Amino acid sequence: MWILPLVGYLGLGLGFGFLTLAIASGLYYLSELVEEHTVVAKRLLTRLIYGVIGIQTLLTLIDGFPFMLSLLSIFSHVVYLGNMRRFPIVKLSDPLFILSCVLVLLNHYVWFNHFSFSSLVSKPASRYDPSDLPTFTEIASYFGLCVWLVPFSLFVSLSASDNVLPTMGSEAPGMPGASGDGKNRRQGMFKVVVDVVRDWLRELGRVAGWNKPDRGF
Repeated sequence: MWILPLVGYLGLGLGFGFLTLAIASGLYYLSELVEEHTVVAKRLLTRLIYGVIGIQTLLTLIDGFPFMLSLLSIFSHVVYLGNMRRFPIVKLSDPLFILSCVLVLLNHYVWFNHFSFSSLVSKPASRYDPSDLPTFTEIASYFGLCVWLVPFSLFVSLSASDNVLPTMGSEAPGMPGASGDGKNRRQGMFKVVVDVVRDWLRELGRVAGWNKPDRGF
């Protein structure tokens, strides 16, 4: 068969594209909700960080997760918590924000190495022998909840202060003394990325001749 595999690859590509667009649209909408309800979002994110710290502590005490790696994960979430001081405004040059970005990558690297090494060392001699290795679902759930959930939520929620336009009579974006028109002046970092990509695609289409301006009569 020659055509059917091509049809399968085409369907897989289209499905992945639609799934990506659906996720991006949902995150874009969540970013708008955070802009409108910053107090509720800050409360939920703070409780989420404490919840992940509690889960990591239970995994260390009960399931025997490595102490040093767990300590690194707990310390990382304490650093993430520090970004909530001026929520939802964040300064991209803030050392705390830069440290948070480094810790996200470091956590992913050390935990990925831990689970990879454990699967090689603790591999049972026979498939009939009982195994204490975590399943793929458990590992994926751990990464989703304890490694990536809080940083990704902060990325969707936080607004870069570099993207805030000052107005007359405002001293600092999102601070007392700023005008109440904050929604028009502040955008979440995720929305900024989406807008930049959308504008780039629109410009690319214009250069390539795909988007032709309408001509009136």
